[in-house]
Amino acid sequence: MEWIDNAIVLGARQFGEGKLVAEVFSREHGRYGGVVHAGRKSQPMLQAGNLVHAGWKARLSEQLGFYSPLELVEPHATRLLDDPIALAGLSSAVTLIRAATPERQAYPQLYDALIVLIEAMPQTEVWPAIYTRFELGLLSALGYGLDLSRCAVTGETENLAWVSPRTGRAATFDAGAPHADVLLRLPPFLIDADAKLESGDVADAFALAGHFLERRVFEQRGEGMPESRRRLIERLGFAGRL
Repeated sequence: MEWIDNAIVLGARQFGEGKLVAEVFSREHGRYGGVVHAGRKSQPMLQAGNLVHAGWKARLSEQLGFYSPLELVEPHATRLLDDPIALAGLSSAVTLIRAATPERQAYPQLYDALIVLIEAMPQTEVWPAIYTRFELGLLSALGYGLDLSRCAVTGETENLAWVSPRTGRAATFDAGAPHADVLLRLPPFLIDADAKLESGDVADAFALAGHFLERRVFEQRGEGMPESRRRLIERLGFAGRL
């Protein structure tokens, strides 16, 4: 059993003497763990968020397996060392992948969304909004996608402004206004790429994605939301970028 693919590093942990178990997320193979030899070159390479070229091999498919020497393709994590908020965003994104996706199942669209997010992170004012889109993409990949295409009440496709916290379906401003106190706000940029980003939109998008991640993913497993996500929102709030 073997494969070769580019992959995003999710993390690494000690495994005996002189070895690490590296976990990566590839487009065609999903989240995989494998043993690598620890060394001066391997440890910096295995920072979460880096893009590597990986070859995985095992005698039997159910075994942990080994990575042949990993090759660094893009040192994304290193490039963000001077931006602690972007590093927090990167940490939150890879933690969600590790916590929410089953092992050895491919999610090509989610992989592409993660690449887009990571490559956008040098753009300080842009990536937080892209991050929230990534979280909605994670929900969709796991089978819990929201229906933001039309109003659940009227069928209209314009002026969508709310989302039901129970069904995940959208509603127009007028249809949802009588129930505004229990509905989640739908920021325009999530459904219109040309919409201007207003103050509070990113916070509303985090609240929307977070509600369904918590209810449909983590609560079902008896788990809480990853702490790294809370820290990211806290940092963005202190910086006035929500």
